[in-house]
Amino acid sequence: MNLLSLYLDRSITISTLEYSLDLQMNKGVENGYYGHNEKLHVVLAPFGVLTLIADEKKPILDALALLSISLDDEHTITQDYPIHIDPALASTFTITNEAITLCEVTTLNLNIIALAVSQSVGLERYEKRLDTLFAQSRRIVESIHTFSITRRGHLMQFAKRLALTRHDMVSNLLLLDKPNILWDNTQAEELYNRLAFILELYDRHEIALSKLSQIKEDVMLVMDLINHKQSEFLEWIIIVLIAVEIVMSLMETAR
Repeated sequence: MNLLSLYLDRSITISTLEYSLDLQMNKGVENGYYGHNEKLHVVLAPFGVLTLIADEKKPILDALALLSISLDDEHTITQDYPIHIDPALASTFTITNEAITLCEVTTLNLNIIALAVSQSVGLERYEKRLDTLFAQSRRIVESIHTFSITRRGHLMQFAKRLALTRHDMVSNLLLLDKPNILWDNTQAEELYNRLAFILELYDRHEIALSKLSQIKEDVMLVMDLINHKQSEFLEWIIIVLIAVEIVMSLMETAR
């Protein structure tokens, strides 16, 4: 079996999936939706990642064409994962970096696999965004001695982007809480945990949060220095005004 998971650059409704792919979507794991027909299993994660699973690659490519989704864009974030079925497998599943092997195919297994890979794709999107923010924060620190009237406003907008990125990453990817369905299903929990380990979901999530904290510290440092410079500027204005007042008083007295 073939699995392809990709981040959608535009939102796709459940009705669009049902109409275009001729299947019925049902409520799945962690507020996601899934559906399937004879050739294709589809999972839509709530954070905008679509996963397609099929025995052959052609149904996946056909589905992408029907949805007007192109893989040619270099900015498209995708991950694929081969899935093998081996009824003679001693355990319910084995997972390596190269492939997933299942003893049998179930809808729950496919949905759990799709969730983990979707989280990996979503995490990669935030990792790319953080790389951009990290580069911007470096430029902000490097230009710390330059003066600009609008700089404080730009920094406030940048800080807002940081806060929203952190909020979206924590709330959307659902990595801080175990999926509800895993509480009552040991095998599903083991499958998800093994995939999360192979895909390094938690380690990557911690690194991303650490980068966000570093960028936040950089912004706070620059904000403190700007506030200090403004305070110094106001102090000098007050000193000049006092000096002018004293000079004018002396001139009045001299008359």
